[in-house]
Amino acid sequence: MSEHKLTKIRWGIIGCGDVTEKKSGPAYQKTEGFEIVAVMRRDAEKAADYAHRHGIKKHYSDADALINDPEVDAVYIATPPDSHKLYGLKVADAGKICCIEKPLAPSYEDSKAIYEAFAAKKIPLFTAYYRRSLPRFKQIKKWLEANSIGQIRHINWHLSKPASPQDLSGLYNWRTDANVAKGGYFDDLASHGLDLFNYLLGDIKEVSGFSINQQNLYSSKDALVSCWLHDNGITGTGSWNFGCATREDKVVIYGSQGTIEFSIFDENPVILSNENGVVPLFIEHPENVQLNHVQDMKEQLLDSGTHPSNGKTATHTSWVMDRIIGSI
Repeated sequence: MSEHKLTKIRWGIIGCGDVTEKKSGPAYQKTEGFEIVAVMRRDAEKAADYAHRHGIKKHYSDADALINDPEVDAVYIATPPDSHKLYGLKVADAGKICCIEKPLAPSYEDSKAIYEAFAAKKIPLFTAYYRRSLPRFKQIKKWLEANSIGQIRHINWHLSKPASPQDLSGLYNWRTDANVAKGGYFDDLASHGLDLFNYLLGDIKEVSGFSINQQNLYSSKDALVSCWLHDNGITGTGSWNFGCATREDKVVIYGSQGTIEFSIFDENPVILSNENGVVPLFIEHPENVQLNHVQDMKEQLLDSGTHPSNGKTATHTSWVMDRIIGSI
């Protein structure tokens, strides 16, 4: 990368599927100093349709063509995780800024390879663990830093949901294909929460877990449990089950003088309970949920800010995930 300060960054997107329609794509277009100039999808007709609907001038069906387009300064990889390493290393080789959807890769080893490729060239690498940037979770961090619940002792998260009609039908879903995501929905969903816990409470330094397939509906794991220890001595436990009768998404942080309760995915209030009473606080997500994350990238690249989710932090989350799944 050149040493002079950038004033505008032109993005290309590899994999313009569902996540880019509302969650992420419009966030890049709404962020001052960012512009989406090209998109790529293997289906040329769908790529052209996406470009037309979103007012983007270029579209490709070949990733290499987008990566090597001289008008593309940065690449957002929004494909399934099994292709993140392939495309990520190509972007690093091209010397371009990159943001990769979470998880960074399906394994710690692949995540480490991506991170090291960008670090070796000193090229910015971001990961779309956007909860680190959302106002709702920043409020929780403020409470923790203000000692609103005293000394933090423990965190527990339980996430469960029933098997979906697609799960029961046997129709293909890459999210439950062990070749793409060994942990199944755990890879897709639990990665968000575990990454957030590293951000809120400090890095997890020790972790163990069990993972099994209770339902035999697909090849990925569907039931997992874990316990862990953060650098600062805070303990943690988690359970994730994707074959329960009811949906539940509940996190409780326990302190010496109170608790904080919240959900990772459900748009519920965050609840602070201490000697002063119970304070439920509802903080709405932006229309495009990755907007704050994208704006934080802009702050780092074009101003003087620092994005909270990068290749190093995402690689550590991949290590935690692999330890729980039993890969390492």
